Amino acid sequence: MLDDALIQQLAAELDQAERSRVPLEHFSKRFPGMTIDDGYCVGRAWVALQRAAGKQVIGHKIGLTSRAMQLSSQIDEPDFGTLLDSMRFTAQAGEVLQIPASRFMAPRVEVELAFVLHAPLQGKGVTVDDVLAATAYVTPAIEIIDARIEQFDRHTKAMRKVFDTISDNAANAGIVVGVGDPRYRADPRTTDLPWCGAILRQNGAVEETGLAAGVQGHPAIGIAWLAHKLAPWGESLQPGQIVLAGSFTRPVAAKMGDLFEADYGPLGCLKFQFV
Repeated sequence: MLDDALIQQLAAELDQAERSRVPLEHFSKRFPGMTIDDGYCVGRAWVALQRAAGKQVIGHKIGLTSRAMQLSSQIDEPDFGTLLDSMRFTAQAGEVLQIPASRFMAPRVEVELAFVLHAPLQGKGVTVDDVLAATAYVTPAIEIIDARIEQFDRHTKAMRKVFDTISDNAANAGIVVGVGDPRYRADPRTTDLPWCGAILRQNGAVEETGLAAGVQGHPAIGIAWLAHKLAPWGESLQPGQIVLAGSFTRPVAAKMGDLFEADYGPLGCLKFQFV
């Protein structure tokens, strides 16, 4: 286990990496004995620094929800991170949202559904039915993931480990949600959520397609899991918070000038460009 002084040091390094746009070498390489709990402690310390700087928590994200991603990361459950108000980009229906590429180091785009809560979810007994009852609406969302800790080691080219990803706030760096189109809000009790799908186009070419069933069979399963995982930390999911349920497409790398269109069919379309 890492001691508190080292946890605070690593959180400060992450903060500096975000501001300088220079990614860090793998924490897991520097500290081979670190654990998943160490990773979450570093991530929480980083969030505390952001909150001390005036940023507000607006929700949470769940990652590594597919079986393939868990096997590649050598874990048997998802991971999670925190969403801050500085990460939110709001797309207007019918318009192309402009996202500053300078905000990121190596951005990648993932297609997800977001649950917006109107009631709290807390404790280890939360069920999928509880999640659906506590959700005001489900909405299309894009997660922008990034690498404050480099994805591949600069010397060995080895991929970072799950401890690094978790320390790095589960790689979260941004979220795109929509306004101005009533289709953006789906009733979780009347919508067949596993069959919600999307087509992701990059510069006009279809890069990814997927169904929300790819997120553990039902996207609400991850929300219930997160309520369980937060309980030992004395935390819970709160009304008004946004919870990203996990990606049902592979990450697509983005660069300056790239135009994306995430078409969710009956749930609307998110259009955005890195500028």
